[in-house]
Amino acid sequence: MNAPVTTSMPRALPAEYRQRLMRIAREVSFPEGTRLFEEGGRADRFWIVRTGTVDLDMRVPGRRPAVIESLGHNELIGWSWLFTPHVWHLGAETATPLRAYEFDAELVRAMCQEDPEFGRTVARWVGEVVAHRLQAARVRLLDLYAPYGSGDRG
Repeated sequence: MNAPVTTSMPRALPAEYRQRLMRIAREVSFPEGTRLFEEGGRADRFWIVRTGTVDLDMRVPGRRPAVIESLGHNELIGWSWLFTPHVWHLGAETATPLRAYEFDAELVRAMCQEDPEFGRTVARWVGEVVAHRLQAARVRLLDLYAPYGSGDRG
């Protein structure tokens, strides 16, 4: 049996690397209903949720955007900032008032470049988040749009 994936920053990154990231964090707040980013837009920052909830959504032709996952305390908002071409693959909107730590993507990428072990650790963390979100998107889209019984939940 596989160990559960740990995608929240405090559990996914060693204390030294968390502290290094937190030194460049900026505290931000957004009211409910704020669009943090749109699918296809430039991914130049990311956030860690302090309080509140953010819905990740995906455009579906001819329908309202499908909410793929809701993120809360200590979860990473945004992963596209790490991978070329640095374009958002999903959209994000605050479901409740949000307080978060915001990070400048270019600065974090430079930190990863300067310290390869730090870079590998951040990439592994973000990669685990991507894998988790991909699975969540698959399950959610099957729930919403597939004929009954066509999805395999196992």
